[in-house]
Amino acid sequence: MARKLLSGGLADLRPTPSEPFGQGPGHRLYRYRPSGKVIPTGPPVLLVPPPAPAAAAAFDLRRGCSLAEHLVATGHRVYLLDLGPGCRRTPAPDLGTWVDEVLPRAVAEVSRDVDGQPVQLVGWCLGGILCVLAAAARPALPVASITSVAAPVDRDAARRGGPLHELARFAEGAEATLLTFFGGIPRPVAESGYRLPGIDRYLTRPMAVLTHLDDADFLAQTEAEDAFAAEMSDHPAAGLYERFLPGNALARGEVRIGGRQVALADVRVPVLVIAGRDDRSAPWRSVHPLTRLLPHSPDVRFATAPGGHLGVLTGRRARTTTWARLDAWLAEGRVRHGLRAPRQRRERLASRS
Repeated sequence: MARKLLSGGLADLRPTPSEPFGQGPGHRLYRYRPSGKVIPTGPPVLLVPPPAPAAAAAFDLRRGCSLAEHLVATGHRVYLLDLGPGCRRTPAPDLGTWVDEVLPRAVAEVSRDVDGQPVQLVGWCLGGILCVLAAAARPALPVASITSVAAPVDRDAARRGGPLHELARFAEGAEATLLTFFGGIPRPVAESGYRLPGIDRYLTRPMAVLTHLDDADFLAQTEAEDAFAAEMSDHPAAGLYERFLPGNALARGEVRIGGRQVALADVRVPVLVIAGRDDRSAPWRSVHPLTRLLPHSPDVRFATAPGGHLGVLTGRRARTTTWARLDAWLAEGRVRHGLRAPRQRRERLASRS
C-alpha cells in the first residue's frame, strides 16, 4: 500500500521492448527484442489481436503477466500485428482486406525475417478467427500452426451465455446491443466486462480489493486490467463482430469473402483452440464448434483454462495454465520445423566469437 500511495500504482505497465518491423495499409508489424539470456530458436510466433484500437495491449498487459514478455523470455522470436496509428481514428480494414492482404503480408514478412521458416500464429478473440480464415483462404501461406484463444465461432451460443445475459432480459430487447463485442456495450458496463468475468463480480469488486490489500500481484493485475479497459473504451470499435462476420455463417464453416466462399475445411495446419471457463463473452460452447469445422487439419486440440475473456489470455492463473499449454504446443512446432536461429543471428554470434 505504501508503494501504491507513493508511486501511484503497483502495475509495471512498461511495454515489452520492441521495434517497428514493417507496415502496410491499416496495419503495422512489431518485432520484440530478444532476451539477452537466451538465443531465440524455432519457428517465429506472430501475435494477432482483434482489429480494434488498443486491443493489442492484451498480449502485453503488464510486466510479470505479459504473454509477449513470457514468449520472448522462453526463447521465441515474437512479432505483433497491430492496427496502424491512423486506424485509431478511422475504421480498420474490412474482413476481405485482413484475410487476403494484411495477414498474408504479415506472415510472409515474418517468415522472410527468419530465413523462410513457417510462422506459428497466436490469435486472441476475433484475431484467432482471422488467423483460421487466412489459413483457409491461402493454404500456401508459410503457417506452421494456429492457436486460437477465446474466439467464438457460434455467435448464437455466445449470445446465450454472453456477459450481462441476465441483465439484458430487463433491457427492453437490447440484448443484441449489449452483447455486441468491443463497443456495443455501454462504457461503464464494457469496462466491467474486460475487468471481470461478470457483472456480479464487478459489483463485489471493492470488497475483493479490500480483502487483497496484502497481495501486490492481485492489486497490480487489477490496475493493469483497469488501464486496458479504459484504453479500449477510449477507442471503441462498435459492432466489431457484426461488421466483420454478420450473421452466424461461421458456425456453418463457410464465410463469403471477396466474392468467394472460404471454407474452414481448407485449413491444413495444426490448430489449438482454447476457451476460458469463466468467459461470458465467448463461452466454451461458442468456441468449441471450431474443432468440428477443421476436418483436414492434421491436429486439432481443444482445451479450457480458468479466466474470463481477457483473463484466459493474460490473467494471473494463465501463467500456469494457458501459457503452459501454449509452451508445449509451440515446442512441438520447434521439433517439427527445426531449432535453428535466424541467419542474421548466427552471423552475429559467429563474429563475436
